[in-house]
Amino acid sequence: MKTKQVNKSRRDFLRTSVLASGGMIIGFNLFNACKPDVKPPIDLSLLDYNDFNAFIKISDDGKVTIFSPNPEIGQGVKTSMPMLIAEELDVAWKDVNVVQGVLDTKNYTRQVAGGSQSIRQGWEPLRQTGATARQMLVNAAAAKWNIDPSECTTKEGIIKNSNGDKLGYGEVVKEAALLEVPENVKLKDPEDFKIIGQDISNVDIDKIITGKPLFGLDYKVDGMLYASVLRPPAFGQKLGSFDDTNTRAVNGVQDVIKFGEKIAVLATNTWSAMKGKKALKAEWIEDSKPENTKFHDEKLLGLLDGSSFETLRKDGDVKNAFSEADFVLERTYESPFLPHNCLEPMNFFANVTADKIDLVGPIQTPAGTAYGVAQMLGRNMDEVNLQMTRMGGGFGRRLYGDFAMEAAEVSHLAKKPVQVIFSREDDMEDGIYRPAIKYRIAASVKDGKMTGYHLKEAAINSNMYGLIPNFFPAGAIDNYQVDVANYKSNITTGAWRAPYTNFLASAEQSFFDELAEAMQVDRIQLHLDLLQNVKGTTDDRIQYSPERLEGVIKLAVEKSNWGKTKDGIYQGFAVYYCHNSHVAEVVDLEMQNGFPIIKKVTCAVDCGIVVNPLGARNQAQGGVLDGIGHMMYGELTFADGMPQSNNFDTYQLIRINQTPQVDVHFVESDMEPTGLGEPTLPPVGGAIANAIYAATKKRIYKQPFINNLELEALKL
Repeated sequence: MKTKQVNKSRRDFLRTSVLASGGMIIGFNLFNACKPDVKPPIDLSLLDYNDFNAFIKISDDGKVTIFSPNPEIGQGVKTSMPMLIAEELDVAWKDVNVVQGVLDTKNYTRQVAGGSQSIRQGWEPLRQTGATARQMLVNAAAAKWNIDPSECTTKEGIIKNSNGDKLGYGEVVKEAALLEVPENVKLKDPEDFKIIGQDISNVDIDKIITGKPLFGLDYKVDGMLYASVLRPPAFGQKLGSFDDTNTRAVNGVQDVIKFGEKIAVLATNTWSAMKGKKALKAEWIEDSKPENTKFHDEKLLGLLDGSSFETLRKDGDVKNAFSEADFVLERTYESPFLPHNCLEPMNFFANVTADKIDLVGPIQTPAGTAYGVAQMLGRNMDEVNLQMTRMGGGFGRRLYGDFAMEAAEVSHLAKKPVQVIFSREDDMEDGIYRPAIKYRIAASVKDGKMTGYHLKEAAINSNMYGLIPNFFPAGAIDNYQVDVANYKSNITTGAWRAPYTNFLASAEQSFFDELAEAMQVDRIQLHLDLLQNVKGTTDDRIQYSPERLEGVIKLAVEKSNWGKTKDGIYQGFAVYYCHNSHVAEVVDLEMQNGFPIIKKVTCAVDCGIVVNPLGARNQAQGGVLDGIGHMMYGELTFADGMPQSNNFDTYQLIRINQTPQVDVHFVESDMEPTGLGEPTLPPVGGAIANAIYAATKKRIYKQPFINNLELEALKL
């Protein structure tokens, strides 16, 4: 049976500020301001840069290197996190060099790419890091001038006193590094920002467009072997026996190694490794009953029809509200499994020796992965060195370090450096998928008002997070209940971009559109009226802000010219809160030869202060397009435990000619930034479904939408 690698987070602590190589290094922790645990004088010969998970280095010439700690999966944190430090350090961005930090579990707390939390969690600590370094430099300059530090100002790496004297950061860096580290340094007011809020190009963009080595697949060392792994072809199978005679005859194949229920073919190049894997003859035996899509559908519908639920939230008495209602509207919404389909397939390098374990590759959870490898091999964590490469997409798949575990185990057995590489088929057949989920939503209406709301979820393997029942419309309806049930499957499932909300938003917002029509009220006003019920609430379970949701609704309505578009344009609206951000979207579509074509999406976002508007727009647009593609076309079915699509000839992603214009508008705010990698994806499904209804009078209750519309011209 295929199993999912469970990653565990590690707790780490703060380090110190020290002097090295004529420069200053400031170590910092994601959740704490800089505080020294070592006081000068320091034995510089004992200093090892690798002791720091993330730090600033200022050289004698004033150039600044900022080590970006978190994994970069395209969400832009390798650019935006250093921007926070550089802003408070008060240096010119042109003088900053950004380098990807390595894993350091001793000195860092959250080296994770997931949950759209990197900027939100790092907002104050990273700024505090820059501000602390700046104050130390000012203190050193003031000591040279024999004046009070309050008489000094800084600008772009230059310290100036009231007499007009100037010193560059590089001229005082040695002295600064030997000073006490100040605490509670004042941060800038947003109105004084010079870097935050500016369009800053991706720090890797030149290397990306010129093909420089940045990604896991680019990593190479002398003597490295490439491993292609044969895994059970179906969920519910395990390895019986195998014959590798033909494999070993393939030119370039160096070894064949069985580990667990898998077989690794090691070769001097990827082609030979993959060719050797195809030549393997293996017999597979049933370990648990293989499952299929029809079986899953029956199980989930059976759960919705049953009575075995866990109640996640219950306000008032839904049953009584329904019994007294003028009418009750009930609908069922269905979604399939989805693969992640990262552009860069899974891969990882490992070199396991008697002294250490070197790991290099694209991973969203480096600490959990390193910990898992250490446990698997019975080694200490301090023997594991993990370097993060840039990732060609993650979307939650690279939260799970199974591919890194494979590389480490194969290297350990082969006693050679090994890079495990998935083919596209491997990637789709041996995935950790978005689970299939079905929702049943019912609402009661009495005297023109919604009086009750009941949401039931049936999911494969795991149910919605505990916070989600506290998202809108929780708190807006007196009688509100969320119940969940699940079926434990042998198909591996896990996080997929905007977990659970990616489909829940589509279902709920489609339902609200239909409910507004049944109530004969304006669909926008229905949302606004419900939000009025939440304002002033004392319910501390509520996660969203009714005022901020109202703000994005009004902004989206204004910017989309809601209800005022030209003839032939049909609009759909949706609004949602997730990952601490509030988003409203309007889809414009038109019918061409009887088919709905999405022309434009207007996206209004309240994510607090926008650190890097250029990167933020890219993130918002990417989330919208990803949502459109998967809502319209994405579907992974199973037969006899096997995925029925394993490449893009049978699995449709959104095409370039299917991508609409996406206009992004940010609410001006001085509030701390919140998540942006995921929040724009969930609402777009509901907005599309509602626009399709406006155009065709056909409601859609099942993803992918293309199957419901039976639009052959839009299929592969």
